[in-house]
Amino acid sequence: MPAGLRNITIRQLRALAALAESGGVTAASHKLGLTQPAVTQQLRLLQSQTTLTLLQRTGDGMLLTDAGREMLELSRRIESAIKACQDSLDMMAGASRGSVSIGAVSTAKYIVPYAIAAFSEHHPNIGIKLTIGNREEIRDEIRGYNLDFAIMGRAPEDVDVESHFIGDHPHVIVASKNHWLAKDAGLAAVDLSHETFLTREPGSGTRTLMEAFFAAAELQPRIGMEMSSNETIKQAVIAGLGIAFISAHTVAAELEQGRMVILDVGGLPLVRQWFVVRRRDKVLLPPARALLDFLGSEGAKFLPALPKYSKP
Repeated sequence: MPAGLRNITIRQLRALAALAESGGVTAASHKLGLTQPAVTQQLRLLQSQTTLTLLQRTGDGMLLTDAGREMLELSRRIESAIKACQDSLDMMAGASRGSVSIGAVSTAKYIVPYAIAAFSEHHPNIGIKLTIGNREEIRDEIRGYNLDFAIMGRAPEDVDVESHFIGDHPHVIVASKNHWLAKDAGLAAVDLSHETFLTREPGSGTRTLMEAFFAAAELQPRIGMEMSSNETIKQAVIAGLGIAFISAHTVAAELEQGRMVILDVGGLPLVRQWFVVRRRDKVLLPPARALLDFLGSEGAKFLPALPKYSKP
């Protein structure tokens, strides 16, 4: 390691992180509660300790170079280590029993709260922060060391992670109970080619899986509306605005209530898996390890059972 890097300070790295987040020295100074000259000085000191340029000025503000992004990654790792150390010291001092920061892709929000509630019954003094987001948002949180672990289907490809299997995750096509295909059996993908699909935004895990299902049949689904919320999709299906390719776990309650039905389509359900995913280099304190172990051993109990094809 170059000798100069041993002399970098937390203040310098935090100045870089604030600039990366805000895009300008003025906004970074407000974020850090420092003057603009103080932030500029910290950035200059950091730059002086490496032979590579860390920042470049563009029409969109100050952006990090590849070297700058490497330094930002170092900043995130150090901040994560500081937080882990503080949590350990708090537990040693009896100030708290610790906390856990977990994430979940939006589809998992129908499962995770029940698992957390069961865990909290046995560990009432462990605080849990839950972050819900789409797959890309949760991936970014994992990359930034902001989460102890996350519940998701596919792990990030660009991060060295450890995955713990929870259970199967079936995907089905649902319709209003009054839909004209609701009582039909043995449907094929081609039978749905003229139906209007209500779907998540491009890039979401469910949308990607739906497109792959129809691509295998050399078909392209007819998209009626794109929605960022499974709740909105469910209400739109019930209202008769279209049908949806969706996680069976998100519609378990509506199927049980008879408000919608699963269409009997060949090749479905498509079954993927749920995992608890953590960075291998993320240090887990005892509270986080306890919740991770609980989800790995008990998580499957909180997955709704896939109902039979429910007809009105």
